[in-house]
Amino acid sequence: MRFSYYPGCTLKTTAAVLENSALKAARALGIELLEQEEWQCCGAVFPLTVDEIAPFLSSVRSLAAAKDTGEKLVTLCAACHHVLKRANHVMKTDKDVCNKANNYLQLPDQYRGGTEVIHYLELLRDELGFSALAQKVKKPLTGQKIAAFYGCLLLRPPAVMQFDNAENPSIMEDFLRTLGATAVDYPYRTECCGVYLSVQNEEIVAGMVEKIINSALRHGAEAIVDACPLCHYNLLELQQKTTHGKLTLPVYYFTELLEEALGLEDRAEEKMAI
Repeated sequence: MRFSYYPGCTLKTTAAVLENSALKAARALGIELLEQEEWQCCGAVFPLTVDEIAPFLSSVRSLAAAKDTGEKLVTLCAACHHVLKRANHVMKTDKDVCNKANNYLQLPDQYRGGTEVIHYLELLRDELGFSALAQKVKKPLTGQKIAAFYGCLLLRPPAVMQFDNAENPSIMEDFLRTLGATAVDYPYRTECCGVYLSVQNEEIVAGMVEKIINSALRHGAEAIVDACPLCHYNLLELQQKTTHGKLTLPVYYFTELLEEALGLEDRAEEKMAI
């Protein structure tokens, strides 16, 4: 299986472990992820106005490049996935923005939203299949009680993202069970962690993170897993700030668990930094 792959900026810096573990696992599963040439930052935040097309252009370039290869475009970072998926929707549904973007970029072929954007988790579920993944597991995570944290960006707005049921998603829990772990259900798994407020108002965000962590702990979680570098920073760094440096609940990227279950590498006993 071969796909175009958009990494995004954070996966080349503070979230390198997310990319490294994902690529290692993909190779072991026979999945070829071809990193796009000359990709640009997606902007991390989807623009809420369509009056100015500049914020859409880097996403459109990547979407058009994937269309030219005839491949689906795979993302890992939840923020990048969110921006690319929504930009693609705008190119499909807003004729004015679509025409302006094409006129500005002067692409060889007009791009009108023909690329399918999928997240790595969707690749595992829909392209490879969780049943096929289960057959590749060498070190089942048996007995490990792990809570999935979805956050906002993968699920909302549901009509555009179409990632899973926005109110009661299951893809990450199904993924955890495929690896042999026990998936912990808890009320705050789809709540916002407040990441876009982290710089401006850390106290509010720390309170939001504390509620998420405490909820997972109360329901028996021994670790929490996410798919977003922004959420990961909050859940890990702000958790330590509110507990004076003590990590009460380890936080991992979902790809780290995948890597371990495939027998490629063990997780560190304690995660203190991203």
